[in-house]
Amino acid sequence: MIPSNYLEKVYAGYLGMNIGIRLGAPVEPTIWTYERIKSTYGDITDYVKEFKNFAADDDANGPYYFLRALYDDATDRDITPNDVARAWLNYSREGIGMFWWGGYGVSTEHTAYINLKNGIPAPDSGSIRQNGKIIAEQIGGQIFIDTWGLVNPCNPSKAADFGEAAARVSHDGEGVLGARFFCAAISKAFETSDINVILAAGLGQIPHDSLYAQVARAVLEFHTQHPDDFRACRDMLERDWGYDKYRGVCHIIPNAGVCVLAMIYGQGDFNRTVEIATMCGWDTDCNAGNVGTVLGVACGLEGIAGKYREPINDSIVMSGISGYLNILDIPTYAKELAILGYRLAKQSCPQELLDSFTERDIYFDFELPGSTHNIRISDPFYCRAKHSTERAYRGTGSLEVLFDRMNRGEKSKVYYKPFYTRDDFSDERYSPVFSPKAYSGQTVSMKIYLDQWGGNETMGIAPYVRLAKSKKELVQGYVKLVNGEWLDVEFQIPDTEGELIDEVGIVLEAYSTRKPKSLGRIFIDEFRIFGKASYSIDFRKQAMSFGCVTPFAHNHGAWSIENGAMYLMTAEPSEAYAGNYFASDYSVSVKVNPQNGSSHLVAVRAQGAMRGYHAGLDGDNQVSLYINNFGFTKLAGCRYDWQFDREYDVQVTVQGSAITLCIDGEQVLRHTDDTFGYGMYGVSTLGAARTYFSDIRVTEI
Repeated sequence: MIPSNYLEKVYAGYLGMNIGIRLGAPVEPTIWTYERIKSTYGDITDYVKEFKNFAADDDANGPYYFLRALYDDATDRDITPNDVARAWLNYSREGIGMFWWGGYGVSTEHTAYINLKNGIPAPDSGSIRQNGKIIAEQIGGQIFIDTWGLVNPCNPSKAADFGEAAARVSHDGEGVLGARFFCAAISKAFETSDINVILAAGLGQIPHDSLYAQVARAVLEFHTQHPDDFRACRDMLERDWGYDKYRGVCHIIPNAGVCVLAMIYGQGDFNRTVEIATMCGWDTDCNAGNVGTVLGVACGLEGIAGKYREPINDSIVMSGISGYLNILDIPTYAKELAILGYRLAKQSCPQELLDSFTERDIYFDFELPGSTHNIRISDPFYCRAKHSTERAYRGTGSLEVLFDRMNRGEKSKVYYKPFYTRDDFSDERYSPVFSPKAYSGQTVSMKIYLDQWGGNETMGIAPYVRLAKSKKELVQGYVKLVNGEWLDVEFQIPDTEGELIDEVGIVLEAYSTRKPKSLGRIFIDEFRIFGKASYSIDFRKQAMSFGCVTPFAHNHGAWSIENGAMYLMTAEPSEAYAGNYFASDYSVSVKVNPQNGSSHLVAVRAQGAMRGYHAGLDGDNQVSLYINNFGFTKLAGCRYDWQFDREYDVQVTVQGSAITLCIDGEQVLRHTDDTFGYGMYGVSTLGAARTYFSDIRVTEI
């Protein structure tokens, strides 16, 4: 049965995973040895590094993207390794992001990907027979599976089976047992906070005589004799189970020992458990992330210290092929996971949960305890934001913003960040790319309540959006708040004239003269960005960010900005995707100037590298429409005379099952197909080509 506090537990578990990853990432090997971590940081009791924004790594990418197999293939049945393998191929940009591309025969994940790409299906793609024991038993099968435990609560056996199916895409042997162990432990943590019971549930899903079980028992037995000295246990692991005994870059067995060590010596305390996992070295972000999920679920939100939770601010970014999906709001994702959990358990999902979740738009209801939905403050001297249960427009939660002694004309922005560039990050290990979650033509709405304690004038607000490249703020009209009342604030995002939007929110301004100063609070609830978008992309107002032209995610090819256009030069099939991943009916027009090659296409309803439609100039005086469903198939085509070094306005419209191709305003092709009902837009080529793409216009219908 799904527990009554399921959603909150999922939220805590997913927060716990990302806190562990963020804590462990700065001291990840190989430079950071156990001894160096100890001598530099001593007893770790907080994050060792501050980040502008934390860019997730493989430990977060895999659990997020591979779970989409439940939407794409395993919609009404249990998953298979092949379902997850298709997610690997569909959501990865080959060679960039997602996981460590360390080379075939070196990186287990890179090896599995190349196997899959060359027709070796899962689970053979990750088998010992194909890749050998060393590659198959590295740590990746353990670190990509947390979400399979989160969507299978109180059912350790089923959770372990799902984790194994996912892990077998890339791993085998002991590498698969780590997936079984952790998925079972996460699942059991929904029922109990007793770490001994949780560990027993994990061990109950793997063979008693496996190396994984043996190293776990060695740690547990050592703890019985030395319950207060985790470093002595770490010394035992180094002596008996260390990296010198297991070949490869990052073997699962030593790290399994660290994970069990952290959980048993942490004794059910979330914060101490992720700290110990980090201090023990080896694969710090992976280990702290895994144990963080288990203890997050077990301890709940109240067990996670504010010092670890607040810097997360409910936000994480990913490194898959969809720039839209890469921007993740943790409370919203917790709801998505919980809905999947009800589906897999074949239980009716509460209507309240269903009503509070949308994947198509932005909706922040602040109902989960402590949730902030990544709302930010521009001037922390004047304002401070936190979750509140004191007042809500609907439900029980809202965002409280304290304004502290502000004079007339003093301002602070309260905003959501729907887009990022390289400048927003401290590092770029996994090269995330982004498409905005807010566009011209959409509506922004929120409810605001004023509780003013001091000042001779009430506060005012002005809705605004900020442009990513110029940093220009498009401020709407100022509105005076009414003390003691909820105010409806709604505006349509204006035409940004080809720029992207990286802030959406309000400017909070004091109207009071110098004495007395304005003091009090506003409460924000029911924050939404919704409706049909209508916008353009001017490449003169874009930039190269993480190796891509904003706001696109490139897969293969060499891309740059040249003469106000996005320029592609490639010797192989290549594509670039952008836009709302869940957009359904829309028209996209692109000025296409072919320079060389036979294929110059516009993509619509693309759901990744392996799913979508592509239409445009194709072959000698031809136009064609293709469907890509793990391989390109031509759906329709006709004669159309085109030539190099001439600009064509190529427009593709998808509405219902109809796909229409127009060139220079003339309809040249129309076809019906209902395989894909939503997806990104983009540009592509099926072979060697050089092309300029410019003046993109997108209109949702």
